[in-house]
Amino acid sequence: MKTIFHLDMDAFFVSVERILDPSLEGKPVIVGGDPHGRGVVAACSYEARKFGLHSAMPIRNAFRLCPQGIYMQGHYKEYVRFSKAVRKMLEKYFPLVEQASVDEFYLDFTGCEKIYGRPDEFAKQIQDEIWNKFHLPCSIGIASNRTIAKIASDFRKPRGITYVPHGDETKFLHPLPIERIPGVGKATFPLLRARGFTTIKDIAEASQDYLAALLGKWGLELWEKANGHGSDSLYAGHERKSISKETTFDTDVVSSETIEKILFDLSSRVCQLLRSENWMASTVSIKLRYSDFTTITRARTIIPTDDDKTVYETAVDLFRKAYTRRVAVRLIGIHLSKLSHFLEQEILFEDEEMVRKKMVRAVMKIRDKFGYESIQIGKAE
Repeated sequence: MKTIFHLDMDAFFVSVERILDPSLEGKPVIVGGDPHGRGVVAACSYEARKFGLHSAMPIRNAFRLCPQGIYMQGHYKEYVRFSKAVRKMLEKYFPLVEQASVDEFYLDFTGCEKIYGRPDEFAKQIQDEIWNKFHLPCSIGIASNRTIAKIASDFRKPRGITYVPHGDETKFLHPLPIERIPGVGKATFPLLRARGFTTIKDIAEASQDYLAALLGKWGLELWEKANGHGSDSLYAGHERKSISKETTFDTDVVSSETIEKILFDLSSRVCQLLRSENWMASTVSIKLRYSDFTTITRARTIIPTDDDKTVYETAVDLFRKAYTRRVAVRLIGIHLSKLSHFLEQEILFEDEEMVRKKMVRAVMKIRDKFGYESIQIGKAE
């Protein structure tokens, strides 16, 4: 049986902001942008959570609950920089490291007891090293599979360590409320509660047929999780699968020209991220949400690129063909996927395309040094 760590950085975005600006320490900090806008909370400090704030809630609601909070846009490049530093440190100790997101990691500790000792004692060493080196708090869950390790990492936040020994999976899980299971959210939670499910034990003792009838395939997966079963496989080669940017308008928009200008900006920003990771994308998608919350997506496969112009022209063509209703738009987004590594070949005679590739990468370096707004490529017509 394997031993899996789930390491979750505590309020990661806020923790990085406090490193950049120590005066934020001890204050209610909310990362997510304009508190009077229509975005959502990306992260909030534990001081802010005392007022009922949480990630993904509408930022206007957050402001109503905590008007005295400090609201900020955030520094994504700094989050990535610290995340990479933490991963590099973890790779010194663990034979397999899977990065699930910018602030969470699955680590395979199987067979390492003879080197490092008890899992919970070694977890404390890791936690202390991350704090001492980076001044970043984290929580760690340890169990026989990914699901229980993830639940355990959230059990004693912040800066908690929860070890579930082999054989104690159901003993740990069954008293917990059903919403502790990853995936039990806004849609599933009220459905289960309405039928009398309050603890994970209730789900574990339910009929599989009943759960399948109620929730389909997800009902069977839920039963497996509630009984302590789950995957123990890690993917060392886990890489970013997509990059996206979106904008929620302060006021619903009906002007196609306005939306296309926003698409132009989103295309530039998402390509900047693409190049910073040394990727190229071969699928461009857009997301369009109307004022009545109807949401549609459209996608197109293209030759791999990291060029703003190509991505924008593809995105705007998708938008023009998709925007068929006489209804105002609430949100527009762009999504790049099917990523591959950028390979810059030295050739004797450079064609126009190669010159442009070098030009956009030079623009990236200027933006990195002087800020995104310092230079633009072309303009939206």
